[in-house]
Amino acid sequence: MKKEEKHIDFIFETSWEVCNKIGGIYTVLSSQAKEMKKLAKESVIYIGPDFGDNKAFKESKTLLKEWKKEASKDGLNIRIGKWEIPGNPIAVLVDHKPFFPIKNEYFYEMWQNFGVNSLNAYGDYDESVIFGYAAAKVIENFSNFHSNEMKGKNVIASYHEWTTGSGLLYTKAHNPNIKTIFTTHATTTGRSICFNNKPLYDYFENYNGDQMAMELNVEAKHSIEKAAALNADCFTTVSDITARECKQILGKAPDVVTPNGFESDFVPKGKDYAQQREEAKKSLKKVAEALLGYKISKNALFVATSGRYEYKNKGIDVYLDALKKLEANPKFKGEVIAFVMVPAYIAGPREDLKEKLEKKTKAELPEPNHTHILHNHDFDDVLRSLWSSQLDNSKERKVKVIFVPSYLSGNDGIFNKSYYDLLIGLDMTVFASYYEPWGYTPHESAAFGIPSITTDLSGFGKWVSAEPIGIENGVAVLHRTDSNYEALAEDIQNNIISFANMNDKERAEVIKKTFAIAQKGEWEEFIQFNLQSFEYALKKK
Repeated sequence: MKKEEKHIDFIFETSWEVCNKIGGIYTVLSSQAKEMKKLAKESVIYIGPDFGDNKAFKESKTLLKEWKKEASKDGLNIRIGKWEIPGNPIAVLVDHKPFFPIKNEYFYEMWQNFGVNSLNAYGDYDESVIFGYAAAKVIENFSNFHSNEMKGKNVIASYHEWTTGSGLLYTKAHNPNIKTIFTTHATTTGRSICFNNKPLYDYFENYNGDQMAMELNVEAKHSIEKAAALNADCFTTVSDITARECKQILGKAPDVVTPNGFESDFVPKGKDYAQQREEAKKSLKKVAEALLGYKISKNALFVATSGRYEYKNKGIDVYLDALKKLEANPKFKGEVIAFVMVPAYIAGPREDLKEKLEKKTKAELPEPNHTHILHNHDFDDVLRSLWSSQLDNSKERKVKVIFVPSYLSGNDGIFNKSYYDLLIGLDMTVFASYYEPWGYTPHESAAFGIPSITTDLSGFGKWVSAEPIGIENGVAVLHRTDSNYEALAEDIQNNIISFANMNDKERAEVIKKTFAIAQKGEWEEFIQFNLQSFEYALKKK
């Protein structure tokens, strides 16, 4: 830290995804923790919701024991422990449900103080607001209890996404000595525009955030997000792409852009890397062959897409259409095993596939294109796309598609490996994003040395290169607009063919470049931007 920078004494990081794996924010915080601890050591505290069975949380009976007793007197039901991730930071999980009775009073307070309109709220709004409120009460109680140690200290309370915006507004109103940071990872209204199949980019400058929030029925979420952005001591977002979106939709440009890094401790090294890669390839091949009912070629290319099941936003649609083009391409002679690893609404693993993996049967399986039982089987977007094409997974096909609609947390019943434990066994990945504020999936892929294809509509893709580039660079960044869908599918196909046709020496060079990109995107490099946001907040009067 430079001499002119202020020392940070306490940092509170609040998110719905602390010890609660849902999406990309979990990856942001869990991979960032090690570098954050270097800034304030044991005075970095992560606050999340208590669901009783939070993963990667190890409760302690002695950690901050005296404060916990005091907190309980203030009606705070909390558990204190360590988040079992690199850095092992302190985590406080709060049961927010007891605060529901004061919901309407706090809605009124937010309206009175900040103009937050909660009248048309529905769905997860109430629970998110109450969690944010409870988290802010935790910070307030901790600060009061440790008032002597914290007097005159530099204290930061960082709130992530609209789901914690209510907490920031409480801190702003009741504890003004605590400096606040609000980070939006994607605007509610921008995401909703995409979900409703409206063109986000061609019409971008004409969108009015308040008007569109009302039209798309996300007015309450938009209102609290906008209020948090306008009232935070420092407003941040994760990429230049989202910064542009914030300025247009929320009416405020971010004070600092804080791109998302990744922690290399998640990636095995040396002999462990080679061993885990081999194990992952065996697992992928074993499941593929059991499902398909025949052996796949030794040189088959293992490709995948993954992430949240947003069929258009994550580019799953154009990924599948690129694979259809590849199957129909007479010039391509190889074999591709293409996975779609996106969690959907499932009843559990396929029992017939489990029996085959356990060698209890050799019977051919019906519908050899998905590994788990889908509740909405007849209406699933991925399956419907496959049914309408020649991608039927018959032996003569060059391209076989396998849909893995389960969270890969190590106990899915088929692979029983985590996503990272399988990612390392892939040859390449495709993330053809339409709406992607940052893009952890290609970033993670690069960190594990897996070349990937992404687009210039993702923050990560734009960070890698301002101009479209090919897979020979380690990460292919393809140009995407509202109107070049077919051209994009063609570009994806061509990049897969390009990589498939490389010899071992050429692939090794591409992998080397992939690791080099990932190294530049580690938190050790990117934490400087978070420091800038802390400095900005602390200087705010």
